[in-house]
Amino acid sequence: MRVVGHQGGARQETARQGAHRRADVVIYRQPQVIVEAVNPEDASKQRQGVVVSGMKSNLPKGTAFTRYAMAIAANRGNKLEAAEWAKQWKDSTPEVEMLLRTAVAAGTTTTSGWASQLVVAQNMASEFIELLRPMTIVGKMPSLRRVPFNVTMPRATAGSTSGWVGQGNPKPVSRMTFDQVSLTYHKIATIVVLTEELVRLSNPAAESIVRQDMMDAVAQFTDQQFIDPTVTASGTTSPASVTNGATSHSMTGATIANITTDVSTMFADFSTANIDLATGVWVMHPRSARYLSMLRTTQDIFAFPGITQNGGTFFGIPVITSNSVPIDTGADTYIFLINQSDILLADDGQVTVDVSREASLVMDSAPTNPATSTVNLWQSNLVGLRAERYITWTRRRAAAVSILEDVSY
Repeated sequence: MRVVGHQGGARQETARQGAHRRADVVIYRQPQVIVEAVNPEDASKQRQGVVVSGMKSNLPKGTAFTRYAMAIAANRGNKLEAAEWAKQWKDSTPEVEMLLRTAVAAGTTTTSGWASQLVVAQNMASEFIELLRPMTIVGKMPSLRRVPFNVTMPRATAGSTSGWVGQGNPKPVSRMTFDQVSLTYHKIATIVVLTEELVRLSNPAAESIVRQDMMDAVAQFTDQQFIDPTVTASGTTSPASVTNGATSHSMTGATIANITTDVSTMFADFSTANIDLATGVWVMHPRSARYLSMLRTTQDIFAFPGITQNGGTFFGIPVITSNSVPIDTGADTYIFLINQSDILLADDGQVTVDVSREASLVMDSAPTNPATSTVNLWQSNLVGLRAERYITWTRRRAAAVSILEDVSY
């Protein structure tokens, strides 16, 4: 429901006739609120006399989470001062001040309002994730098989066999072969350094910069590590990409006939492994999708009308385009065919942010350990924000991915 208009109020009118004063006639008119139901459920409530509220914030998603990080940064990590500082947003994002004040004193399960304040913290973190996920390849795959961290699952690598048995003859005995699939904790982290002047600004432009910097850093790295076939596992630090070690084929050419042949070869990989492509998806660079969308037959008809540079479908299967699909030094790229339900994903759905003004940082995207040269944030009037996300993945079946490599289009 939303308020469309407000008419009237108590109105007093005085009636006078002729030269004789008559008693005042007071007419009371009930204030009228004109409402418009935004859905059938709200309309039903209105007919029953229930007041329905449907007011929503017009701020961009992630604003509350960003303001929380900025308030902590601007007040050197003092959450009591940050709560006071956050009062400037009490009309638009009051949950920021509420969350900061909650952190000042410990709460218990019997404290009034304690549970609802925890919900605020969860909603703010999820708001940031919701803003992040649509940018990533992972976020565009709704059918990935989600599992918890630190789990081990048995996997059949060879099945049992059966056969015809004649009357009175012994039945054959067969066996299955198993191995194990494990998902351990892996963490992605980034640090964004800002000037104090930028952090202290409270206009939307400053908030957008903070949010966009953190979002871009995590999203770009997640995409690249998830899809690049050259990314291998590094001990317990990082997982291999879901395409690493998958079956690959070299492109035969860029004509319609060549492309059809290559696609048939990739489909055959899944048929041979008895994998149904019910959750199949193509992942390719926008350059490849753009070429395929513009390809025409000799009759001047689009050969693949379902695909666009932003996605669509290709041979009846959805397409995800991403600039994170690598292009090598020879200007060649890849096209991947992935069965989503055969990819295991562990993601705790949280992004944690820590803030510091006193730390000394190695201002390098690949810092050495021990550090050779550092910058003191306090001395330079800088603020460092560190974001971390726990996420990992692996193929459930080895044949879950087919790769077309050396793609020149």
